[in-house]
Parts: sequence; structure tokens; C-alpha cells
Amino acid sequence: MDDTAPYDQKKIISKMPYTFNVNAAAGRIKAEYEKYNGKTVSIAGRIVGIRKAGKLLFIDLADSTGKIQLYFDYSILGEELFDKAKHFNAGDMIGAKGKVFKTNPGEISINVVKYRQLAKALRPLPEKWKGLQDTETRYRKRYLDIIVNQDIKELFIKRSIMVGLIRKFLDKKGFIEAETPVIQPLYGGADAEPFRVHVNTLNEDDYLRISNELYLKRLIIGGLDKVYEIYKAFRNEDNDTTHSAEFTMIEWYQAYADYNKMMKLNEQMLKYLSEKIHGTTDIIFNGNKISLKPPFSRIKFIDSLNEKLGTDVLALSDDELFALAESNGIRFDKGKRNRAHAYGKLLEVLVQPSLIQPTFVIDFPKETSPLTRPKRGNQMLTERFELYISGMEISNAYSELQNPFIQKENFLEEMKKSKEGDKEAEPLDMEFIEAMEYGMPPTGGLGMGIDRLAMILFNKPSIKEVILFPMEKRKNEGNQAADGREAAVT
Repeated sequence: MDDTAPYDQKKIISKMPYTFNVNAAAGRIKAEYEKYNGKTVSIAGRIVGIRKAGKLLFIDLADSTGKIQLYFDYSILGEELFDKAKHFNAGDMIGAKGKVFKTNPGEISINVVKYRQLAKALRPLPEKWKGLQDTETRYRKRYLDIIVNQDIKELFIKRSIMVGLIRKFLDKKGFIEAETPVIQPLYGGADAEPFRVHVNTLNEDDYLRISNELYLKRLIIGGLDKVYEIYKAFRNEDNDTTHSAEFTMIEWYQAYADYNKMMKLNEQMLKYLSEKIHGTTDIIFNGNKISLKPPFSRIKFIDSLNEKLGTDVLALSDDELFALAESNGIRFDKGKRNRAHAYGKLLEVLVQPSLIQPTFVIDFPKETSPLTRPKRGNQMLTERFELYISGMEISNAYSELQNPFIQKENFLEEMKKSKEGDKEAEPLDMEFIEAMEYGMPPTGGLGMGIDRLAMILFNKPSIKEVILFPMEKRKNEGNQAADGREAAVT
């Protein structure tokens, strides 16, 4: 903030009105011009462009729906109001009232008869032609990104519409939306390292959730047969183009269903979203034409590895499997030298990159899936699938394990991994086991990444492009205190 400005900025801002009556929007006026032509409207927004032409002034005003031209005519406004308008700057916010018309060149405009300044921009907007191009600045100052890049504003409006459509899709199928705890005494429902928190009033150490799975399953046990939640998950891990430590998920669970029904529901939802958003099931992502028309391809986890490796990986001993993994460039971190990690990394390295079109990888090895029911006809596998599009995991689903005895055994196996140093292993959750002991119906469940889905539907190469405020490493700049808090404005 420039404290040496030649006018009293504080006084100017203090005089701004508390409210302004708005009865029209830029995008709606332009889309429905015949309806608005000749009518007096009241509109408000930010100035994003100014052009002066003698006794005419043209101001481009942007609101949340788009941009429209305001037409200031000296002969209508008079000298005082016209001269004041000439002192506006790009970034200022104004409200204006006037009639909708078209200028001689055919530009839909508003012929202003009254206006009011609503906010003063004390900092200049990025240059008109260069825009806001630095990626890190765009993420850190998303408000500026939205101001100067109309396509970014439209992207996040579309993302909001997408989430609303997901709710509409599930609500119509009889699902109800639930809310589960963000702070949990035990994390669970995924293989991930959690964030730790301390709850002062309880004087206990807890965790931010990595998943809501075990809570939604409690609701299934309680008799809510179809439940879902769109929620924030927190995993203290990667931060790259496809991962964020804080991200948005949806999980849904359906009693008396299995992973086959979840596959069909997954296909139906993606088809529905693509048709509602794009009017077609054919989209472009990462330069590839992707078809979201069901049915999607299905390949078996073990068969896909065996085909690549020329051997039956299930028949290998631990040492043979680990050696095979290492020969394919896989390195085991501390606590990760186990079959589950070896299988997962082999799939990631050898199979996943080739899965461009929507593909369900089905029937995972039992070691990889402690919350999943065994495969009918083959107890070495589980009824689990992951959906991949353009080499990226989109969703993960199970025929849910309903046997509390086996669930406890699987949790105990996970605890062994934890003692060996695996920070992502599932903890033993005896309260969940107790809930299962009251009787859990056959259940199908699915989790899907909202952010990755947005990447695909809106053709964005990085997850940070579809998260409004992505996590970035903190900077200790001149306007920040040493501990990272914003310094006080003086």
C-alpha cells in the first residue's frame, strides 16, 4: 500500500456505500439481449478496461457472469459526473444504472445515467496484454487470477456446477448426503500418512481424516442404505501435478450392492457429467480424445502384470517379487518392503501409463486391500477396482469386507507393517470392529477424486489448476512476519 499517495485513500474508501442495488448481470444481458434491449438495468462489478474518446467514455465492467461495456456520454451525465468518471482506474469497482442498447459498431452496452464508486483499487492490476502469467503467482494470488483471467473464473464456476451435478445424480438414485468428522481419533480408510492435530479441550492427539470410509460404513450398519459425502481429505504426502496434501473426494456406499454395481454406477455418473457439461461423452484431455461412453474397458490386475512380466507374480516368493520389482526400477522406502507395495508399484510403472481410455483394473491381490471382501472363487484376490483415465487413478471401489473377524486380522497385519516403519499402514480400529459385530450388510463402496475428475472434464494438466487455493510452500517476504503470518497493514 502506497502511504505517500497525494490524496487521502483512507477517507475515500470510508465513504464507499454499504450496499448497491443490482438487478442484472453482464452475462445474462448479453445472452438475452432481446429481452433486455431498451430496459433500464442496475449492474455492478470491477473495471477491467477504460477507453476515452472526447466526450465519450467506454468502461469494460466485469462481474461473476462476464463482461459488458458501460457507455458514458457527456451530454447525458453532465460535466461533473463525466469528469469524475474519467478518473476511474482499472481495478476500481463501480455500480451503474442505465438503458441497454447497441452502439453503432454493434457492441451490447449500457448507457449510464447514474453510477457510484463501490471500491477503490489501491494496487494496479497486472498489465492488460501480459496478464497474470506466472504460475506460482496465479496460485498464491488466485483472486488476481480470477480478476484478470476470465477463463479461470469460468473454470471454477464450471467446477461448482460439476459438484452440484454429482449431488443431483446421487440424490435422484436415493442416496442421502452425510457429514463425518474431519478430526478423528484414528485415521483409516486408505493407505496414507496422516496429519496430526492436538485437541486442547480434550487434551488428546488426534488426526485429520485421510478418508471418511469407516464412518460412512458405520451409517450403513446403522440402517442408512445409501449414503455419500463430498469432503476434504488430508494426506501428509505428495504435492505434484496429480497429488495435493489437501484435496476433495466423494465417497458413496450402498447396502446390498457389490463392486460390479459400483462399476456401473461409476460409468453412469461420468457419462451423465460429461453430457451435462459438454453435451457429449467425447472429451479432450492431455491431447487425447477420451470417450466416457459406457461400458469402460476392464482388465485384471494380476493378468496385466503377468502379461508385462512373463511370469505369474502371485506364485513368486517375497524375495522373488521384491527382486523383480527392483529390476524394474522400483525402490522400497523404509517400511515399504512388502508385497502390497511391490504389487502397487509394478502396476504403476508397467501398466498404468498405457491406460488412456477409461479402464477398470479389477481384482486386486488381497495384500493390497485390507478393507475389501475376498474375490469369489479366488481367495488370493479381492473384489476391488480402480478406474484409470489418461494413466491417472480416478476412483477406487470395493465389495466391502463385512466379516469382523477377518477385518480384525487384516488390521493386525497392517499394524505389523506400521511397526516395520510403514507410515501409511492402517491402524487397528476396534470401535469400527465393534460396529461390524452388530451386523454389516453386503455393501459396495466407491471413492473418487473430485479434483482429478475436474482435471479431466476441463482438460487441465495440473491438479493445482482446478483447486482454488492450492497448497504452496510459504514465503518469508517483506509483507510477512517471520512465522508466516501476514504483517499488519499500517
